[in-house]
Amino acid sequence: MTGGVGEPNAISIAFFLAFIALSLGITIWASRKMRTADHFYTAGRSVTALQNGLALAGDYMSAASFLGIAGLVALSGFDGLIYSIGWLVGWPIVMFLIAEPLRNLGRYTFADVLASRLRQVPIRIAAAIGSLAVISFYLIAQMVGAGNLIRLLFGLPYELAVVIVGAVMLVYVLFGGMIATTWVQIVKAVLLLTGAALLAGLVLARFAFNPLALFEEATRLYGDGVLSPGRLVTDPVDAISLGLALMLGTAGLPHILMRFYTVPDARTARTSVGYATAIIGCFYLLTFILGFGAMVIVGRPAITAVDAGGNMAAPLLAAGVGGTPFLGFISAVAFATILAVVAGLALSGAATLSHDLWVHVVRGGHSNPKEEFVVARLATVLLAVVSVVLGIAFKGQNVAYMVGLAFAIAASANFPALVLAIFWRRLTTAGAQWSMIVGTVSTLVLIYLSPAIQVDLLKAASAPFPLRNPGIITIPLSFAVAIIVSLLRPVASEEEGFVALERRLHLGVD
Repeated sequence: MTGGVGEPNAISIAFFLAFIALSLGITIWASRKMRTADHFYTAGRSVTALQNGLALAGDYMSAASFLGIAGLVALSGFDGLIYSIGWLVGWPIVMFLIAEPLRNLGRYTFADVLASRLRQVPIRIAAAIGSLAVISFYLIAQMVGAGNLIRLLFGLPYELAVVIVGAVMLVYVLFGGMIATTWVQIVKAVLLLTGAALLAGLVLARFAFNPLALFEEATRLYGDGVLSPGRLVTDPVDAISLGLALMLGTAGLPHILMRFYTVPDARTARTSVGYATAIIGCFYLLTFILGFGAMVIVGRPAITAVDAGGNMAAPLLAAGVGGTPFLGFISAVAFATILAVVAGLALSGAATLSHDLWVHVVRGGHSNPKEEFVVARLATVLLAVVSVVLGIAFKGQNVAYMVGLAFAIAASANFPALVLAIFWRRLTTAGAQWSMIVGTVSTLVLIYLSPAIQVDLLKAASAPFPLRNPGIITIPLSFAVAIIVSLLRPVASEEEGFVALERRLHLGVD
């Protein structure tokens, strides 16, 4: 069933190298078009709605979606779907609350929206803290998935595999920027949907294309509990907390918000979200079949023997239903998934470090475009190194769970301040600043005190904080801090600034 897994073979290597060659070809093409910081960050704002919708889906359907959810469903049954449902329902919030105002007010990062009506330096420092925390946790998940995938495919050491992914990502982000990243994400989205559909089709073919027969076999092997909630998230409060983080975190992810600056206008931004939602929804339906298929066809012992977190369930399923050739194809698709998301994260982090911190904090807004371009590239190198180090440090964690923590930070640090900046005229610089800082710090502290770190990673007997995801506490806390601080210390000029921006905010005109 898993023959060829962990051993180099010509077919797997061919698929793998074909995607690397394709991505590098896109990079060479894109490098000829990239001349300015605007091209590096936003692809010259020339991306169409369908292209951006595919790229958004490609950016969003990460290793957590393909590898992590399939693994969670395979090991936990029905409960694994809380991640896919939570991630999907976040998109209407992005469509109706965030997309158009973000495109109308911003330039490169979501902090541009806050800084358009509030004081630059404190806002950009606070936003950078939250954004870099989100990006770091997201990078961990992608690099852990990549390391396990290449180890599975080629038998290479995990650490070397992580270094390889970091190096490949660095090459095409440095030289291709957002243009290359957009097209790699588009290619990746098409490949991922195709691969997942083929894999789900091969699974269902074994059960006469009847999903109920697949579920019945799962219950025969593992009991009725696989179709009931409570195996992965046993505490209802923890389930609500996780759901809130996944739903609201989507609207606070820096690398997703950055994509709305690549389109020419706000209407295109909103349309692209519609395309992305449809594509992502179809994909998440397929992960249900993949997870249960891996549970039945591969078996839980075989999945956990390869990776304790269950991240290799989908590739092992590919080997089980299609042999080594299909394993090679699915592994190449999964690698494309990881590479595209890591590139988007690196670009977003580079924008935060160069545009927010260097240009507007260090240089006081007086840096020239060429200097900003150079700093952005240096920031990309730094982020590549950090991603490799973090990927090695968090070996063995489930990637969907790690991304869930990134969403908790995004929902607590970025989402409240962004929504209030768009819709509440009384928000002040101090209110937004402290909301982002408290949201970030409280989430990180509670994550550290949670069972995920204390019990799973540090092997302690118990954890001071009982919830695995702190969103139910940190999200309301962040909103409360913003509102209370703003009301206690009102600033009339900043309220007037909101009135001045209101027309541009909703209509996209000055």
